[in-house]
Amino acid sequence: MYIRKRIDAFRPSRGPHTGGTMANPMDAADAVAGGFAAEDTRLMTKVARLYHEQGIRQPEIARRLNISQPRVSRLLKKAVASGIVRTTVVAPRGVFADLEDEIERRYGLTEVVVADTGGEDDEFVITPALGAAAAFYLETTLTGGERIGVSSWSSTLLATVDSMRPRSSHECESVVQVLGGLGQPSAQARATHLVGRLVQMTGAQATYLPAPGVVTSDATRRALLREDSIAQAIDAFPNLTVLLAGIGSLLPSPLLRASGNAVSAEDEDLLRSAGAVGDVCMRYFDAEGQPVRSHFDKRILGIEAADLLHIPRRIGVAGGRRKHEAIRAALLGGWINTLVTDSATAAYLREAAR
Repeated sequence: MYIRKRIDAFRPSRGPHTGGTMANPMDAADAVAGGFAAEDTRLMTKVARLYHEQGIRQPEIARRLNISQPRVSRLLKKAVASGIVRTTVVAPRGVFADLEDEIERRYGLTEVVVADTGGEDDEFVITPALGAAAAFYLETTLTGGERIGVSSWSSTLLATVDSMRPRSSHECESVVQVLGGLGQPSAQARATHLVGRLVQMTGAQATYLPAPGVVTSDATRRALLREDSIAQAIDAFPNLTVLLAGIGSLLPSPLLRASGNAVSAEDEDLLRSAGAVGDVCMRYFDAEGQPVRSHFDKRILGIEAADLLHIPRRIGVAGGRRKHEAIRAALLGGWINTLVTDSATAAYLREAAR
């Protein structure tokens, strides 16, 4: 963002035809009423304009006006205190500070990061933009000691870790895979790459979950939970401090279908009839964000909803029209409290909250 100094003293207000009005411009009467003589106000304004608008340094201002440098400094401080100088933050093109603030306020989120995609709804445009934005967010907010849980399949998460830069110091303690990745051979390869790349970028220790995300029955799931390598990951879930996850719609993504972990048509019908619109880590919820309970839950080998919702910082990286309803529901249900999304989705979320 850019910070702009605005000099308001003795400046006439502008009507709508000139593009807006100065916020409460100060005039000579205001200045005198505030305890400043008209001459002091004139000098304060002159000094403020030289310093803030022309970029002239204080010693040069003192020389030009034949006053001492300490007096220049005092006049600049008085100009701020009196309201002659006002600071405004101007967001550059492609930065959506007001939109981010509004969504945070309306949905009670900790933070929102909006990536500029030029209004495109093409996944080939949205995915790298979200990945770059999420990578920068992680690089600037990981302060050390975090224990990160990461979902195993998500094109936006793959784009995120591939956009990250290695750090010279250890940025987090551990990275834990919170959802099984086995299925087709490529699925575990992606899950391994996702966890491994995040470990490489942060200097953390890795804990993998070498199991399918969706199994055939509850009995199979319970049998797998007895395996030491799987139990090690499960035991780490309650101590996670950060979750990094995608937000899924009920219609599986191409990546999920290719993984072999996608829900079957029969399961999809079951979830739809129960009101499901989306998921985080395969834990499904309805349009208001409330959990959808079904037998399908007992076939998921991954983090339980209670442990997921207990994680202090839950970062969701998702966008695109196909996921609008799912993202809104995830916000309403508190499944995530930090969102990285695209500008068109952010605009939808703002309108949907009215």
